[in-house]
Amino acid sequence: MNHSISRDAGTARTPAGDRLPGALPEALRAELGLFRRDLHMHPELGNQEFRTTAALKERLERAGLRPRVLAVGTGLICDIGTPDATADGTALAAAPARPLLALRADIDALPIPDTKTVDYASTIPGRAHACGHDVHTSVVLGAGLVLAELARTGALPRPVRLIFQPAEEVLPGGASDAIESGALEGVGRILAVHCDPRVDAGRIGIRTGAITSACDRLEVGLDGPGGHTARPHLTTDMVTAASRVALDVPALLSRRVDARAGLAVTWGRLASGHACNVIPQHAELSGTVRCLDLDAWRKAPDLVHAAIDEVAALHGAKSQITYVRGVPPVVNEPVTVQLLHSAMAARRGEGAVEDTEQSLGGEDFSWYLEHVPGAMARLGVHPPGDPARRDLHRGDFDVDELAIKVGVELFTAAALLDGDLPD
Repeated sequence: MNHSISRDAGTARTPAGDRLPGALPEALRAELGLFRRDLHMHPELGNQEFRTTAALKERLERAGLRPRVLAVGTGLICDIGTPDATADGTALAAAPARPLLALRADIDALPIPDTKTVDYASTIPGRAHACGHDVHTSVVLGAGLVLAELARTGALPRPVRLIFQPAEEVLPGGASDAIESGALEGVGRILAVHCDPRVDAGRIGIRTGAITSACDRLEVGLDGPGGHTARPHLTTDMVTAASRVALDVPALLSRRVDARAGLAVTWGRLASGHACNVIPQHAELSGTVRCLDLDAWRKAPDLVHAAIDEVAALHGAKSQITYVRGVPPVVNEPVTVQLLHSAMAARRGEGAVEDTEQSLGGEDFSWYLEHVPGAMARLGVHPPGDPARRDLHRGDFDVDELAIKVGVELFTAAALLDGDLPD
């Protein structure tokens, strides 16, 4: 069965009257909803996802597959359609000697409280799946189970690898650990989705080129002689110095970098002092550096260091800077974007695909794209007609679980259509 891709329009063409296989069975859809809710009730932080890893391993093994836990102790890799993919060591019916298509999910949660009043709210204080990783995980699991059945009948055109990655929320991200564990060995293309509360459930948003920004972490310490607030001229006025760094460094950078690069320093914390009549000797700032442009991101550490040192010195403070490299932008490769477009159009029609903008959010999926072509789609999770918009990284974040079905069928269609792309 041949399902081709239109390179001009990026849409799927299937033979008349022919239905693309790999739809999600209703029983499995119900199971995945329960699986997602169980994950939601038991969120685990980066590199601590032992329960989540065990649950995935058990379900994949029950399907006759052979998942491998990553060397870091959490996260999994599981192949489908390769000679060693099944637990009994026999090859599945479709085991072509071709590069694998990888489907990636992140499995960690966030250190924030779950504020929802639902029966599947987090049972762990101060922990929540507030970024949709429970959905991503359920989507890749479901796609893997469906594709394993297709492989057994010889309907899978090329082998597939499932990557369940830990620690996406921990800079510089767990993608590097997964890659070091061999996640990309033999992989020719990689796909991912990310929940987007701005997109209605039943739809995806896609974009060629950069779809996220680079994101780094910045810690600044300022020091100088403190003293009495009655005599600030005899001190380094640390509160003023810290305030000027907070205000002037972003402004200074805006005049040293092309505005189109979108380089932005945003502070999340500023702390100094303990008493109203004492000028402190120390101040601390922490925040993020985000950038839309890859070349500007590579220059950002030197530019940020110089700007902070200049402003601090102007106010008589000595600066200590810790600049932690995070992730580059996710840059979607054009052919893979067309593949996602074609897959979604085949499942739900052209109207289910919309253009999306580049965001300032960071995503360590970018590290995979440093090695192989691939793309990330924005998975709609907003209940159509609901006036509320529950944003990511908020305690009240939740999803329309139709998104799980849509994500599974997007990935299974992509795996089938990917067979028509050149190696």
